[in-house]
Amino acid sequence: MIDLSKDEFDAAVIESKELCLVDYYGDACEPCKALMPHVEAMSKEFEGKIKFYKFNTSQARRLAIRERILGLPTLAIYKDGAKVEEVTKDDATVEKIKAMVEKYI
Repeated sequence: MIDLSKDEFDAAVIESKELCLVDYYGDACEPCKALMPHVEAMSKEFEGKIKFYKFNTSQARRLAIRERILGLPTLAIYKDGAKVEEVTKDDATVEKIKAMVEKYI
């Protein structure tokens, strides 16, 4: 799982032709911290099928706003550079994230 900076985001996600999952998190987001190890485990489980990234919105608020990240944690799937689905806040459970990934691979 790769931790993206705001300078790397567009090249890695928006300009990518690969299926990508972005885990948006914040420094003060406790639910994000609790979810992160599960998402990192998923990145190993689905290796080669979908790229996993994490992105700290605390350091890039404008990019988060541009991507319409309205709450944390938010996990979004991008296909051909466009966001196709996301789960956010209370819906961001391990089961729902895994089901969302499996729908696209």
